[in-house]
Amino acid sequence: MFDLSFNFIKKIKRNLFPFYKNKKLQYVFNKLQDGFPNETIAARFVGGCVRKYLSNDEIDDIDIATILGSNEIKEKFKNTDFKVVETGMKHGTVTLVKDKLKLEITTLRKDVKTDGRHAEVEYINDWTTDSERRDFTINAIYLDINGKIFDPQAGVNDLRNNNVKFIGDPQKRIEEDYLRIIRFIRFKIMYDSKVEPTTYKAIKLNLDGIKKISKERVLLELYKILDIKNFITLNESMELKEIFIQIFPEFENLSRLDRLKKIYDYSHLNRNLLLAGLLIDNKNNHEYFGHKYNISNSVRNKLNLFAKNLIFINENKDFFNKDLEKNIYLYGKSHLTDLNILAFVINKKTKLKEFFEKFKKILKCKTHKFNIDGKYLIENGMEQGALMGKVLKEVE
Repeated sequence: MFDLSFNFIKKIKRNLFPFYKNKKLQYVFNKLQDGFPNETIAARFVGGCVRKYLSNDEIDDIDIATILGSNEIKEKFKNTDFKVVETGMKHGTVTLVKDKLKLEITTLRKDVKTDGRHAEVEYINDWTTDSERRDFTINAIYLDINGKIFDPQAGVNDLRNNNVKFIGDPQKRIEEDYLRIIRFIRFKIMYDSKVEPTTYKAIKLNLDGIKKISKERVLLELYKILDIKNFITLNESMELKEIFIQIFPEFENLSRLDRLKKIYDYSHLNRNLLLAGLLIDNKNNHEYFGHKYNISNSVRNKLNLFAKNLIFINENKDFFNKDLEKNIYLYGKSHLTDLNILAFVINKKTKLKEFFEKFKKILKCKTHKFNIDGKYLIENGMEQGALMGKVLKEVE
């Protein structure tokens, strides 16, 4: 009932106060339109922000397509409150920044030559031609500042039917940029739709092309996939699962998602927890993954801590019993609840009842805080220096 009411309120709010009514956005579009007759549309929203607006989803990134060139955009905003950042001048893209508002503005273009990674482009002023070089129909819906839709690829209908479809020939679209295979998986998981045979065949034929893509770009797309709520349903689509495992062979423990679904409402899923649940095993698979994709030290440290403490859980039967308060003090309740989730997901012998008993114990357990710090020691006569850290550790 709450979800229905919340979604209803969101829909009313969207209709009464659509994002494009924002005064800063209105100002930007007026500046871009300045000098053109009314019948010429100088700029439109495109991509994710339009798709999310039409789906009543939260809008985080705003992309704008325009017939103006990058230098013309820079000139128009030279003496304004907007900062112009040259994020991709080579590709016809600049970013406007003001306060928390960040707008990526790209000149209409068509691909002249592509190699699966990079494209040579030609700048144009034709909106339909611009739409033809985009990846999916649902990402080629344009919206002007007055809320009028321009939909040359029939993306609105596909969005309404949760249909993720390549524009034109899937084979050609994929060969232009092999990363589109992973993006396809992401949108398919997001919109929970089946893979049509023609697209499935085109993807299978071009999987080797992903090796041409930098590990950084692949990892970024993977993180976006793991952030999708529907990711835990991946096993329900044999085609998607097969493609995913061929691209990311390190994820050989996808069957664990089925156990995760059993405790989903209690898991507070996050990306690092998913990575740990799917990668950590007795073969140090998570270490190989970290090396292959050169993950950040923050993610690496979290995976290593999970792996270390999962071993402790197996070796120390008091980890969640007599030693629970101590471990909560050392690692925090959040880490302990995550460990409990991982232990259940990874060990098929763990009963659901055991998981809930530990979960309740962790929540009820006292949380202790060490109140002595460097400031306290200085106030009591100790000089600042290397010795202070040693003393604090000893006192603790």
